[in-house]
Amino acid sequence: MALLLGDFEGSWRVARRIEDARGPGGRFEGRAVFAPDGQGGLVYDEDGTLTLDGQGPVTATRRYLWRPDGAGRVAVLFADGRAFHGFSLAGAAAAEHWCDPDHYLVVYGFADWPEWTADWRVSGPRKAYRLRSRYRRAA
Repeated sequence: MALLLGDFEGSWRVARRIEDARGPGGRFEGRAVFAPDGQGGLVYDEDGTLTLDGQGPVTATRRYLWRPDGAGRVAVLFADGRAFHGFSLAGAAAAEHWCDPDHYLVVYGFADWPEWTADWRVSGPRKAYRLRSRYRRAA
C-alpha cells in the first residue's frame, strides 16, 4: 500500500516502549499531531508522559518537519530545519542517521495502516537502546 504524506494529517495516539541496555527502560504515552506547514509538508508535534523505570513521570515533547521528497519519499527534518533522515512511504521503510559517534536506524511499518510503527535502534559508545512506537488514529 503506497501512502501519501497527507494521509498522516491529524491526531494520533502514541505508545512507545524504551528498551535500554545501559540504563533504565521505560515508556511514553501521548499524542502526535501532523498539521499542514503551509509549504506542502507537515509539522509533527508530539507530547505526552515519559516514565523511566524507577523514576517518576515527566512531560515530554518533540517536533519534526515532514516534507515531500519526490517519488513517494518523505524528508524528515529537525524542528530547526536540519536534515534528520528520509524514507519511502511504500511498505516497510528503513532509514538511518549518523550523529557522530552514534548511529540511529529506523524501520517504519505501514502494513497495518491506519496503524503504523516506528522501530528505532540506537548504538554508540554510550548508547544501546531501542524505541518501539505504535501510532493509532485518535478518536
